[in-house]
Amino acid sequence: MSSEDLEPIVNQSNNPSFFDVLEQRLSRRQWLSTVAAGAAIQMMPMAFVEAATPSAVGSTLGFRSVAVSTADHIQVPEGYIAEVFYRWGDAIGHVQGNPEFKPDASNSAQDQALQAGMHHDGIHFFPLPLGSQRSDHGLLVLNHEYTDEGLLHTDGMEPLSAEKVLKSQHAHGVSVIEVRQQAGQWVVVRPSKYARRITAVTPMRIAGPAASDQAMRTQADPQGLEVFGTMNNCAHGFTPWGTYLTCEENWDGYFVNGGTITADQKRNGINAKGRSIGWDKFDERFNVARHPNEANRFGWVVEIDPFDPQSKPVKRTTLGRFGHEGAKTVLAKDGRVVVYLGDDRAFEYIYKFVSRDRYNPRDRRANMNLLDHGTLYVAQFDADGSGRWIALTHGANGLTTEAGFQSQADILIRTRSAGDVVGATKMDRPEWIAVHPNTNEVYCTLTNNAGRGATSMPGVDAANPRVNNAFGQIVRWREAGNDPAALALNWDLFVMAGDAQHPEAARQGNINGDSFGSPDGLWFDPRGVLWIQTDVSTSTLNRGHYERLGNNMMLAADIKTREIRRFLTGPKGCEITGVITTPDARTMFINIQHPGEPSNERSDPKHPKAVSAWPEGEAGGRPRSATVLIRKRDGGVIGT
Repeated sequence: MSSEDLEPIVNQSNNPSFFDVLEQRLSRRQWLSTVAAGAAIQMMPMAFVEAATPSAVGSTLGFRSVAVSTADHIQVPEGYIAEVFYRWGDAIGHVQGNPEFKPDASNSAQDQALQAGMHHDGIHFFPLPLGSQRSDHGLLVLNHEYTDEGLLHTDGMEPLSAEKVLKSQHAHGVSVIEVRQQAGQWVVVRPSKYARRITAVTPMRIAGPAASDQAMRTQADPQGLEVFGTMNNCAHGFTPWGTYLTCEENWDGYFVNGGTITADQKRNGINAKGRSIGWDKFDERFNVARHPNEANRFGWVVEIDPFDPQSKPVKRTTLGRFGHEGAKTVLAKDGRVVVYLGDDRAFEYIYKFVSRDRYNPRDRRANMNLLDHGTLYVAQFDADGSGRWIALTHGANGLTTEAGFQSQADILIRTRSAGDVVGATKMDRPEWIAVHPNTNEVYCTLTNNAGRGATSMPGVDAANPRVNNAFGQIVRWREAGNDPAALALNWDLFVMAGDAQHPEAARQGNINGDSFGSPDGLWFDPRGVLWIQTDVSTSTLNRGHYERLGNNMMLAADIKTREIRRFLTGPKGCEITGVITTPDARTMFINIQHPGEPSNERSDPKHPKAVSAWPEGEAGGRPRSATVLIRKRDGGVIGT
């Protein structure tokens, strides 16, 4: 979700920002280059020298770039087809029924509980049966990040009612659908024993060190072990044992506090008005003046077993509480589980979790609690290209009772504050994180930072001459010993995004290939091609810094040559997000989020198609977020 214009800066710590570090690093590199030829490349960590050198075998990108577009449809390269597959309001295929979507948005809250939610985001394909590598049958699991009330209800959110609040809550969360390829076409299997909607009112278990902590207890849950629902589910992750990780990002905006706002509530963005969603009017747990601990039960990573529709989702508190953008999971050399985590807000941090125990590939049940035991770390980047992971452990690194942290649970509930204390590096909105399947190099999108150059915030410099850092960048690092569990790293920039053709130098990036800005979604395919998705806010889309870049897009990058080609452009007002292929890489699933979103990011119910009529066109009612599948006409591997 493009939210840089909506979110105040909540990190007021004195920790160095990433651009402070970057300025020192590049300034030193430039100084060295005047002393001895080649010194600039010598300053780079050795792991990245190959990536900065043109490949001798040519590009891995086997398609021609598509042009920038402002049209209200999806554009893909010649030889490809893109098909709308699973839209907001489509029936999930539950055995209890399959309510059809009504174009005037008159579906009930009960209908919405059995239909696709709004604003599709992270997505993953799990082959069926469990453990197989089939590419023609599986479970598609995807997030529904938030709602546009002007589209969700026939007459908008006002006048507010309990039915509208419940429908809004049912339009959040996660879909689990069964999909199959039949006679060359993909279909949603209806009915399906796997079909399931997980929403903002679904019962969930709280696990890990924060479970049953005093700060997690409420009147409705005096034990602090169960919470109703998940919301603002942005990016995602998946585990080697076949579970899905959904991430609660901008959860703070759902809560209001008309009374005294605590320091922790302020640090997490809770205020007196929230985002005017209005849930607190009919579900008072979202009024933290009355229920101060309820907000502590959101901002977590939730683990879901898609193969067991009767299983209860679990909030894994060991992974910390903040604005989770994703949860990229890999295995360390010794078999422990490592999860990379970004906090998507300006000047927030990058985290890593390392499990205590090892993954057991022969015993799925033994892995089901691996994410409850381990250590959470936060990243610190140094100007010389090195860095380290600092443990957020009670009693260490200044996280003591004397410093105000009463226990490990307290640290995990107040993760952002713990990062402040240990001196983590303030980043420019960390978004998705991807790990190269062969080299273990880690890439993270820093989408933009509207606060850059503002009063009391880090200003521009020679290496970063763009006020507000409108375009963002992609940072990468390699762990010491090429081991994801290591505590030392080397880092560099993969690309600074921007408009390479713009005559104003301050807006240029260093892209080798097609221009783009606000990188968000990020994923490596099995060949090692990096797929990049953009989320330019509709308040700036096709204007200002972005006047030449058209609608949001998806690009592919060759890591060795650093060439970037535009693969797809989306319809008007949308964000491109979520990407995965089947194991054979011949079918790709992506998500089109909030098509038709106006510049104020909220639709007028009187004019639901004022910006876009995608995907059905003029005859189909209001615009609908949707999963789109992409294939080559010749049936080949995507991207080749």
